Amino acid sequence: MKYKYLIKGFPSEKIVEEISKIKNEPNFVKKFRLKGLKTFFSKPIPKWGPDLSKIDFNITYYAKPEIDIASDWEKLPKKIRKIYEELKIPEIEKRYLGGIEAQFDSEIILKKVREELKKEGIIFTYPDDALKNYPNIFKKWLGKIVPPSDNKFAALNTAFFSGGSFIYVPPYKKVPLPLQTFFRMNVEKIGQFERTLIIADVGSELTYIEGCSAPTYSKHSLHSAVVEIVALKNSKVRYITLQNWSKNVYNLVTKRAFVYENARIEWVDANIGSKVTMKYPSVYLIGKNSSAEFLSVTYAGKDQIQDTGAKVIHLAKNTKSTIIAKSVSQNGGETTYRGLVKIGKSADFSKAFVKCNSLILDEMSKSNSIPYSDIRNNSSTFIHETFTGKISEDKLFYLMSRGIDEDKAICLLVTGFFNDFIKQIPLEHSVEFKRLIELEISENI
Repeated sequence: MKYKYLIKGFPSEKIVEEISKIKNEPNFVKKFRLKGLKTFFSKPIPKWGPDLSKIDFNITYYAKPEIDIASDWEKLPKKIRKIYEELKIPEIEKRYLGGIEAQFDSEIILKKVREELKKEGIIFTYPDDALKNYPNIFKKWLGKIVPPSDNKFAALNTAFFSGGSFIYVPPYKKVPLPLQTFFRMNVEKIGQFERTLIIADVGSELTYIEGCSAPTYSKHSLHSAVVEIVALKNSKVRYITLQNWSKNVYNLVTKRAFVYENARIEWVDANIGSKVTMKYPSVYLIGKNSSAEFLSVTYAGKDQIQDTGAKVIHLAKNTKSTIIAKSVSQNGGETTYRGLVKIGKSADFSKAFVKCNSLILDEMSKSNSIPYSDIRNNSSTFIHETFTGKISEDKLFYLMSRGIDEDKAICLLVTGFFNDFIKQIPLEHSVEFKRLIELEISENI
């Protein structure tokens, strides 16, 4: 693969300025980046979760393939197109997506949006284009939901962000088909820092899907994304993640939504791949009668740590939240649910429900649950349930007595355990998810 730009080294002002110059960005964006870099250096590596001390920051910070953005799969180079075809992305797009973007390393290489969506004023593009063609909307919200000061890796993203998605749905418009972006890391020892900004205006609705993959190399790579979502009054956003990074990737992301009056966000999240994942999507329920629902599934096999969870901050009356988290650990893998529910003093008559279920498939594996609740309103309700166990010997015996071998029986029971998630994603993705789970379990038995 030929690259027009490959910028490597340790984080520095020189690299930030070089990337900003290549992108021909206005001065306020360069200042935004430099602020992020300064914050990155000022904050220590977090020590409250998985060990991140072995991350090497001497990596590729910007990799732009030597191709132009295509509007059709056939216009991509055959070598690149083959990668996406093996992942069945073009096939899925044809069947039911309203629009798709494909990011290869640091830049978007394909962008397709159905004409009927364009006519409705629905914007689905990438940050560079949004900065050029929709500067008022983009500048208004950039960094407002996740500021550079939020954490060390959000700051790193701020300094080096490239690619990602920008979505704006006008008032009372409903996107009838999902929009999807697929992220691919191809260069060895690279950092991918996409930034996604989604604004659902008053009374609008949309579903967004992100998928990701990377080949396995001997050296570690870093994925550090930032996602900012704004759900304005009476809107609804459904955000689906299908994460299947290779086992050499540190997946350290920051995702957050502001939800206003009568608005709703549904976060459907699957984490299968990566060496280490730290992901805790958070929602601020700012307006009265707003709501949030999280459904998260994780799988950790050999040499994997999946440290995931969710955060909900109730700030207004009659707000509701549900968190359902399911995890499976096998062959020495480790899963952790790390969550926060906070109900503020002014969040009268709010309700929050948390349920964490985990399966441990052998004696080598671990599962942890670290919930935190901060309830400051006596009129509100909070319920938390936790279950950790093993696969039922009776169920396993029953399946094997029907002629199903043990490995296949375990796969069936695990996919059944994840059935709540499988029912929530489109059919084509659910088939692929079940295939990936079966493959992972078979490899770790």
